[in-house]
Amino acid sequence: MPKTFHEIPRERPATPLLDRAATPDRLRQLGEAELEVLADELRQELLYTVGQTGGHFGAGLGVIELTIALHYVFDTPGDRLVWDVGHQAYPHKILTGRRERMLTLRQKDGIAAFPRRSESPYDTFGVGHSSTSIGAALGMAIAARLKGERRRCIAVIGDGALTAGMAFEALNHASDVQADMLVVLNDNDMSISKNVGGLSNYLAKILSSRTYASMREGSKNILSRLPGAWEIARRTEEYAKGMLVPGTLFEELGWNYIGPIDGHDLPTLLATLRNMRDLKGPQLLHVVTKKGKGFAPAEADPIGYHAITKLEPEGSAPRQPGPPRYSSIFGRWLCDMAAADPRLAGITPAMKEGSDLVAFSQRFPERYFDVAIAEQHAVTLAAGMACDGLKPVVAIYSTFLQRAYDQLIHDVAVQNLDVLFAIDRAGLVGEDGPTHAGSFDLSYLRCIPGMLVMTPSDENELRRLLTTGYLFEGPAAVRYPRGSGPNAPLEPGLEPLPIGKGVLRRRSGKSDGPRVALLVFGVQVAEALRVAGKLDATVADMRFVKPLDEELVRELAAGHELLVTVEENSIMGGAGSAVAEYLAEAGLLRPLLHLGLPDYYVEHARPAEMLAECGLDAAGIEAAVCERLNMLS
Repeated sequence: MPKTFHEIPRERPATPLLDRAATPDRLRQLGEAELEVLADELRQELLYTVGQTGGHFGAGLGVIELTIALHYVFDTPGDRLVWDVGHQAYPHKILTGRRERMLTLRQKDGIAAFPRRSESPYDTFGVGHSSTSIGAALGMAIAARLKGERRRCIAVIGDGALTAGMAFEALNHASDVQADMLVVLNDNDMSISKNVGGLSNYLAKILSSRTYASMREGSKNILSRLPGAWEIARRTEEYAKGMLVPGTLFEELGWNYIGPIDGHDLPTLLATLRNMRDLKGPQLLHVVTKKGKGFAPAEADPIGYHAITKLEPEGSAPRQPGPPRYSSIFGRWLCDMAAADPRLAGITPAMKEGSDLVAFSQRFPERYFDVAIAEQHAVTLAAGMACDGLKPVVAIYSTFLQRAYDQLIHDVAVQNLDVLFAIDRAGLVGEDGPTHAGSFDLSYLRCIPGMLVMTPSDENELRRLLTTGYLFEGPAAVRYPRGSGPNAPLEPGLEPLPIGKGVLRRRSGKSDGPRVALLVFGVQVAEALRVAGKLDATVADMRFVKPLDEELVRELAAGHELLVTVEENSIMGGAGSAVAEYLAEAGLLRPLLHLGLPDYYVEHARPAEMLAECGLDAAGIEAAVCERLNMLS
């Protein structure tokens, strides 16, 4: 069984077996007796690597043995291995030729935090969001069938990811087309630990064996000639399994269920995977693992060790606490508003910690609803609540709301329901890269009729705009970034702001020469003010994307030679587009410069590096404005 480590090593550990297993081809040259030692070395290597770079932590530790077994038994990359979400894919990266590049993980120009098709042929499907693995592997299995190619397709999905509807849609379809594929359900919740052990492992070996499979098919051929006999036998078999293992649901969906087995027991994993490798039709193997396995602190606190920051150098001063995070400001506001209004209900799709609903869930448990990884359901649930007089607040990441866009339009907006969307992680999010960036929400929200769309510039603005959206009669959205703001002082009350009204943060004092106005939507106000001090420009905190403060735009157009819109959103269709559309409609022709996210996916890096690449830091804004002024002169 795995060794347990208690510290993250600061120096790279000695790993003689791992040195020999740099790729799956070389891994498969090792003897089975060496694999448990390899697992300990791989676990040490992962501890060291993530300690140097920071990143997802506990999930990878939990799948060390499973990763080794899958690459040992299957002929990857010819056999397609698809990971769900990708939090747990660091051991996979280490074993597939990227060990030396792991120290560049999540850094600019380094390797990605999630599987990427462009990074390695072993990354068969790019991921970052939940519950896509079964559908993707099914597509690959169908492609192999239609092309007459013999390959195996394996999806590895966690128990959390199985809570999303699209996972069940794929399970249902796979049984309908009788796809030859394997789904490995990685269950790290430990809720069925009592079923893991000698008897369960023994049953899994029997149920996955060729002898059992051939007897089952032979019995089917005989009993199918007797009216009703095969159906009775099939149901008897299913319910017999169900008394010992929790597989009846999958069997009813048309899958041959095997397990649960101990996901840290390498001999059992290898034997079961070999037995299942050539079985026809949809196969599901249920393995039970422990998140953070082999590192004692992570085993004790799997949530806290989901991800870690990199180790600080020895002897360095401890980090000083910084300003509160925007998500923390939201969490405080939610508790305050819930105390003032008993109609408030808080909804999150499995992001209690990330969106900072912990305190709310403790103070108002009867009004807190975690719907698991089911963004579509979260939005429609809110719509149903709003129909009968509640005031739901949906706390959701910008990139996750994309998954519920139809529900946002059809179930909420068309019916003009009172639902507030608190959209976290808007804009660039740093090291997690483009799959997690909230690059498009202003574009996809502002085109929805009746939608109130707000962009706070600091912590206090966030608090007041949340109240504004909550009191608005109809669908409303407040989008705010990851991380901390400028530490603006907070007003203690729950006062709203006037809808559709921006505010001037600085006026240009120029009496001659070109006058510039910066129209800022969101947290770039601080950067814009730095630039304005150098160029003597006007700065407007626009606050509202929809409705746009047309009166303020008209005033700025009348008194300035160049209007510059700034937003941490796609330029195409974003807030700047709203300004341009209004000016065109009003017949006000003024030179315009739109600054925002470019028409490509901005790769992972530190947030400051990403903003600099996009020209959204002070230096980038200043350079772009000066270049345009030179063109106009």
